[in-house]
Amino acid sequence: MIKSLQKPLFVFFLIIFISCENSDKKYASWLSYSGDPTGSKYSSLDQVNTTNVKNLKLLWTYEVFDKKQNHRNGIQCNPIVIDDRIYIIGPDFNVHSIDSESGNLIWKYNPFPEKKISGTTRGVTYYDDGLNGRIFFVAESILYCLDALTGKLINSFGDGGKTTLNKGFDRNTKDLFISATTPGIIFNNLLILGSRVLDTANQKTIPGDIRAFNVLTGDIVWTFNTIPRLGETGYDSWPKDSWKNQYLTVNSWGGFTLDQKNGIVFFGTGSPSYDHWGGNRVGDNLFGNCIIALEANTGKRIWHYQTVHHDLWDYDIPCPPNLVQVKVNGRLVDAIAQPTKTGQLFVLDRFTGNPIHPISEKVVPQSDIPGEVTSKTQPFTKPDLIYGMTKIDKSSLNKIEGFGKKSIEDSIKSMDYGQLFIPPGVKPTMVFPQFNGGTDWGGAAYDINDRMIYVNCSNEAEWFAMINLVQGKKVSVYNYGKQLFSTNCTACHNNSNIGLKASMNNFSIADKNRIKKSIYNGKGLMPSFKNLDEDELNALSSYILKTGKDEIIEVENSNKIFEIPWVANGHPELKTKNGFPINDMPWGTLSGINLDLGEIIWQVPLGTYPELEKKGLSATGTFNMGGPIATAGGLIFIGATMDERFRAFDKKNGSLMWEYQLEAGGYATPSTFEVNGKQLIIIAGGGLGKPGTKGGNKLYCFGL
Repeated sequence: MIKSLQKPLFVFFLIIFISCENSDKKYASWLSYSGDPTGSKYSSLDQVNTTNVKNLKLLWTYEVFDKKQNHRNGIQCNPIVIDDRIYIIGPDFNVHSIDSESGNLIWKYNPFPEKKISGTTRGVTYYDDGLNGRIFFVAESILYCLDALTGKLINSFGDGGKTTLNKGFDRNTKDLFISATTPGIIFNNLLILGSRVLDTANQKTIPGDIRAFNVLTGDIVWTFNTIPRLGETGYDSWPKDSWKNQYLTVNSWGGFTLDQKNGIVFFGTGSPSYDHWGGNRVGDNLFGNCIIALEANTGKRIWHYQTVHHDLWDYDIPCPPNLVQVKVNGRLVDAIAQPTKTGQLFVLDRFTGNPIHPISEKVVPQSDIPGEVTSKTQPFTKPDLIYGMTKIDKSSLNKIEGFGKKSIEDSIKSMDYGQLFIPPGVKPTMVFPQFNGGTDWGGAAYDINDRMIYVNCSNEAEWFAMINLVQGKKVSVYNYGKQLFSTNCTACHNNSNIGLKASMNNFSIADKNRIKKSIYNGKGLMPSFKNLDEDELNALSSYILKTGKDEIIEVENSNKIFEIPWVANGHPELKTKNGFPINDMPWGTLSGINLDLGEIIWQVPLGTYPELEKKGLSATGTFNMGGPIATAGGLIFIGATMDERFRAFDKKNGSLMWEYQLEAGGYATPSTFEVNGKQLIIIAGGGLGKPGTKGGNKLYCFGL
């Protein structure tokens, strides 16, 4: 509890009484990432509703960082609200405590006053210690603990208020990259935390195990091994002793949900590294791509369900499951609902992991890459729960007049395409939905009253092709560097990365040694690449500097030994000649799904392209990043779209009720709360990131 916000004792008991009378009151604030431990993204507030949302207006904005700064991933934070304070973290990892009514700064904590840093972070975690409260967040490889009232480090936690994530492993991980992009979750006196780790080809990496930290001391209390050891469930789904292989890892980066009453924590895991070739990890690779339930107090596995076997498409589970209820044969069953990058919704029993709505294993195409052994089948939910586009053929290509249908067909005629789970090969392969989904880290909202799930989805294609590293060839230094960039750097520096492009344009040849040093040693959140030799560092820096196009070298990779001999060329987009998706509309959707029926009730396009809007086209949908929230006022609020608008939809049918033009894309999940009897809705508008639109630096607050 924050001291300055304590009320007289009788008011406290009055609040407790009201809470007991109406348990729905627990959804009136926004106490944790996604609103509450169940991940509902639901609020019982109804002051703003379908009858008056048209009157919603901007009340204040807050600048999260100086607008002169450049942060390539924008602001992805879902702010939390404790009493009358908002807590938000920016891409510079500064944590801000803001007065929720006025938008005025109370305090700010900068973990790196001596340097500038930029990266992805989606929120902070609050723990009520009975005093001022504690705020936990991760920056680089450090877990910080702040006093929620003052913003000062709590010295009794860890080493002076912080502890390293790079500890507790049974091998030397000192120089290996680990961080966390999504906040952890509190159970009793534990902070349960996942991680972001390196998963590029031929790079030693760190175990992506789930750990629980003591919230008072910073000590690790329990660990769950994401690559099983001898005697543990799933050990035989890998080659012998794979947990010892320093090139293999499975991590959970999307966050957690919690059944507090039963003490069960839920999360999803990512694809095993390396993402696109698994010859060194033959088998289904548990616990990669799994929905997992653990005893929150001990870390003991209760059940798991794998949504992709032996993943080769980077189809991580990008968000934790929503804790829901489903009416089965007239009886309410506790369950979980898991959105996915493949645009499928998996609905499972909360205590057993058994499917509530049917899931079938279907035969899928097999790989012809040497050493690769693909799974013969993959799981598919029933068709009524597939809310994204998963099939593409000539009849489902972009039909907009003037977009050059023939040129679209020509661009993909040499590709393998058509369905989910076509394995990568030397021949280019279309990935549809693309590597980011489907649904990404924003996840879904759940209405506790009518058991509806609301989920946004992107419908765009990308492609990849495999490159054999052990085949020697003559190539320009520039093109060799381009290949190295694709295989080592595009996971973070993707094709839409405006900030990187600007930096590359500003580099000069005098920067070459500095660039090579930064690549080799790492810098900020960029890990070190000590696996690269001098020739590779020279080629990579030449590509960045746009030099070496006329310098031809012979790359004798056949003399090298690679853990990963086959790598992908990156994740290139598939666009028309004028920059739009090659497939038919809608390119982004918002869906309302009835969990009792197990079917989509409504689906509407989410977002539009203003230039097409001016030509009279109705909403086309766009690629979208960030999640929705649902309210008792009958509304769904969501940003996420590339047209940089913040919208409210009617929960009943998906009709658009209100929209506001932000200065930059709202690629974050909104929050809503009540202060002094007034409902407010906030969203960060930072732009950039995967959508690649212009950057912004503001938190926006709306009310009546």
